[in-house]
Amino acid sequence: MINLFVVQKGRLAQEQVEERSELLQHKPIWIDVIDPDDEELAWIKETYGVVLPELEQLGDLEASARYFEGEDGHIHIRTDFLLDEEATSRNVRVAFVLTKDVLFSIHDEDLPAFRLVRMRARLRPGSVRNAKDVLMDLYATDAEYSADSIEEVYERLEDASKRVLADEVTDAAAADVLEIIARVEDLNGRIRRNVMDTRRAVSFLLRSQLLSADQQDEARQVLRDIDSIENHTAFLSDKVNFLMDATVGFININQNKIIKLFSVVSVALMPPTLIASIYGMNFKVMPELDWAEGYPYAIVMMVVSAAIPLVYFRRKGWLK
Repeated sequence: MINLFVVQKGRLAQEQVEERSELLQHKPIWIDVIDPDDEELAWIKETYGVVLPELEQLGDLEASARYFEGEDGHIHIRTDFLLDEEATSRNVRVAFVLTKDVLFSIHDEDLPAFRLVRMRARLRPGSVRNAKDVLMDLYATDAEYSADSIEEVYERLEDASKRVLADEVTDAAAADVLEIIARVEDLNGRIRRNVMDTRRAVSFLLRSQLLSADQQDEARQVLRDIDSIENHTAFLSDKVNFLMDATVGFININQNKIIKLFSVVSVALMPPTLIASIYGMNFKVMPELDWAEGYPYAIVMMVVSAAIPLVYFRRKGWLK
């Protein structure tokens, strides 16, 4: 799918392209390509002379392949954008090609940062004037989206803290907390990776000296926001480790209680077991074999010998 964006009366207007001829009817500042087929990539190449990378090529992690200026003077950038969904969170790779007048972007699914930039540009006149404005707005919005996800991490950890610090933590509650912590740590790590990648891209743009004075100020503000986000992710990582240790500690305590109970019961059953073993022997000469009251006597002795240790353990508080 190809979406092109033109500036009309100071606002960003969106057009969805169904035929190649539609590309020739507009002068866009931004062309956003989502999960394209080979034909759509060919339209871009034939119309603008820009070769967009295929989606399978976006995973190259070499720095030289992610931020560079091509022989044609086009700026090529590949950046991760955060996608935080309720079921799962992930980083989505986006490739940008910045020409003199047009920003091209290609990715395999729509992203919240892109939707937010489109909405704001439609509602706020003058917020976007050229392709580089769009690119900087995307990075600024991505940093803002990461900050919103940080707030979500705080809320999840607050819920986990309440469960861990409750009066009684059952194994089921501890298992739920561990699941929350695992998901939170995964999201926190993705946020950290995302802002680190955004920092590298924005720093590259600053070094390239392509930005205007206003755009440079916006880029520096994005870097300051990223510094703040990274501080929060470091704090959250420490808090996750604390809650993880506390939860595992409670699980160990519960397991120790079970082992302790089994140990106490086994010790309490040792005297009646000894009595049963003695009177269970089948030697030929055993006076008790002909004793009419021998069986009930042995039963009473076994019960009493088991009760005495249990009473003692209860008074000591070992059965709790």
